[in-house]
Amino acid sequence: MVVYGDAKTLMWLNILTSTEHNRCNEKICDGKVWIMTAQIDVTLMDQQFENTLDLFQGSLSFMLHSMEINGFQDFLKFFKFGQSPQDWILKEFWEAAFKCQFPNLNHVFKHSCTGVESLASLPASTFEMAMSGQSYGIYNAVHAVAHALHSAVSSQVISMRTLGRKRFQPWQGGVRTTEQSVCWPDALSVTNVEFCSRYILIVPTESHISPYLGSNSQPPDSEETVSFNAEGEMESQFDIINLLTFPNHTFQRLKVGKLDSKSVQGKQISLSEDVIVWNRAFNQVHKGAPQSMCNELCQPGYQKKKKEGKKFCCYDCVPCSEGKFSDQKDMNECFSCSEEQYPNENHTQCIPKVITFLSYEEPFGISLASAALVFSFTTLFVLDIFIKHRDTPIVKANNRDLSYILLVSLLLCFLCSLLFLGPPRRITCLLRQPTFGMTFSMAISCVLAKTITVVVAFMATRPGSNMRKWVGKRLANSIVVSCFFIQAVLCVVWMTIFPPFPDMDKQSFTKQIIAECNEEPIVMFFLVLGYMALLSIISFMVAFLARNLPESFNEAKFITFSMLVFCSIWLTFLPAYLSTKGKEKLAVEIFSILASSAGLLGCIFVPKCYIVLFKPELNTKEQLTKQKH
Repeated sequence: MVVYGDAKTLMWLNILTSTEHNRCNEKICDGKVWIMTAQIDVTLMDQQFENTLDLFQGSLSFMLHSMEINGFQDFLKFFKFGQSPQDWILKEFWEAAFKCQFPNLNHVFKHSCTGVESLASLPASTFEMAMSGQSYGIYNAVHAVAHALHSAVSSQVISMRTLGRKRFQPWQGGVRTTEQSVCWPDALSVTNVEFCSRYILIVPTESHISPYLGSNSQPPDSEETVSFNAEGEMESQFDIINLLTFPNHTFQRLKVGKLDSKSVQGKQISLSEDVIVWNRAFNQVHKGAPQSMCNELCQPGYQKKKKEGKKFCCYDCVPCSEGKFSDQKDMNECFSCSEEQYPNENHTQCIPKVITFLSYEEPFGISLASAALVFSFTTLFVLDIFIKHRDTPIVKANNRDLSYILLVSLLLCFLCSLLFLGPPRRITCLLRQPTFGMTFSMAISCVLAKTITVVVAFMATRPGSNMRKWVGKRLANSIVVSCFFIQAVLCVVWMTIFPPFPDMDKQSFTKQIIAECNEEPIVMFFLVLGYMALLSIISFMVAFLARNLPESFNEAKFITFSMLVFCSIWLTFLPAYLSTKGKEKLAVEIFSILASSAGLLGCIFVPKCYIVLFKPELNTKEQLTKQKH
């Protein structure tokens, strides 16, 4: 609220705001920041308005510049009424300020003024001990004129001879005699003044000293220099004052800045915002400096959005965006919570995120762990069947040792899925992917060796074939060892150069922190997976080409179907894995491990187990050597 006027304006303003003042005593009202001009002086307010002075708590006003003058405070402090004949001017002020009356010849009052009352005892609302801007201006003006006069006399522009004995007009100022008696012009003195014979000019005419007012002068007891511009005007300065009011109806002025026209453009106003004390009612609604508004305050959980084409203080209140909050009213923007927190539903505060991982205790984790254990026991059961019936033709066909290695590899594949469950630790992070990669590579290598064995065995039965020397365990073992060795090298390089480690994913989810293994760079994981895919594709192609060989030698049709299932599962794994995060990503990988391993177990070994257990009449040498018609 900008108030332009004089002291009477402030009195009228007090009358108009008295109702507002009473309302503010009942409940907290919106604070107002009053900005007043230099003509308004709260010390001139009538004392009947002291009770409404706190309305102007925290107001800012432009006051004529002033500084403390050495000795001025002491002069006021020890000033006694009646020490000088001119003190009668202060009589009415003295009686009003000290609530007393001076006695006269006819009456002595109950509260008579003694003249020894101390001005320092008066509250600031009645009398300020500091020099006012007006008084400081007069003080500087006197010294400026004296300095100009000194310059004029020193340069002999004004000569005592040219002055001579003459009478001065009222506008020409006063003179002083060599005997230190003052001589005044007629209009300013009593009648019948006998003028002195010799004069020293102390306030010469304006035309005499104005050329010298442009020079700088520094009054004694002052740290500032008085200067004038080219037009002979004193350089203007204003103090920016913060008004502090107190419950006992007193106040204090606090200088918080200044306006100096001599400063460079753009830096004429300096303001110390951190020391400003704002209106008390305002401070209970806001924090920090006030802001102009043309609408209601934005509540916590909202931020301001400027209205296009409207004034800067007009805005809409929009909810904070996802992941941000505001816990105060009228916020310019919402703030982001820390990585360990997320905003509540109303976006008014931050709540700690929950650390989560794929555990054995949640239903999904229990289901995956149970499936892994069931398939593991199933594999052990199949392995037990093969060991017990190791001498039967169907077990011995297509390399019995490869079947054992494949079953052990599948068992490890099922068990390695358990490494992906539970909280990530350094040892589990190091074992997860290498175990998965090497066990699956071993299993697929055995499948590839089985397929190649079928093809070589069939080719060796042809008359005059040179493939008979390749029939046997040496070829199969070489395939398994060489394929497994390449995958082992990849895993060792990965674990040596970029070992995985436990980490926290704080960005992927709003309300959760995912405890996971950091397996960067991801390219190493896809190298391991890509090598497995290469082995699978080769095994599928070889088995597919050998699917129509005579049935007595043929395991290729089961291998073909098993590799079709295997490749289908891991092809769908890639987009699912890349599109999920956190626990879901681990669940996708575990499901793919279990499903692909179960596909190999079911497609390759279930038909053989069925014959061994339920069709023993087919598990004979005659059936094995029987040709397909």
